[in-house]
Amino acid sequence: MARGLAVRWLEAAECARTADAVLVVSELVTNAVRHTRGPCLLTLAEDGGSMDIAVSDHSEELPDVHRPFDGDQRGGFGLEIMRRLGDSVRVVPRIGGKTIHVALRVDTPAHDRGRPR
Repeated sequence: MARGLAVRWLEAAECARTADAVLVVSELVTNAVRHTRGPCLLTLAEDGGSMDIAVSDHSEELPDVHRPFDGDQRGGFGLEIMRRLGDSVRVVPRIGGKTIHVALRVDTPAHDRGRPR
């Protein structure tokens, strides 16, 4: 459902990186459903050449979004995808949960960008 909603919103916004943004949405929502209890909230916001993709959930457990991915651990693929596609990944804790934001430049194709931070 989240992917379908995101596709419609991104196409209406004429996003140049719809496929990348939908993949980030899918990974964020999947992680929220898999690792937390209760509902999650997807927010998409576009500001000029950048998009903020955010998912809020009800878990106060914070993922280590900067942990290096070596391929030997179980899981962690979603965070690696978000780090590679996004320009930044940040976690904003709050009482009763957190929001994970992925910033995605939409004015530059992914293959033209340097390695993301």
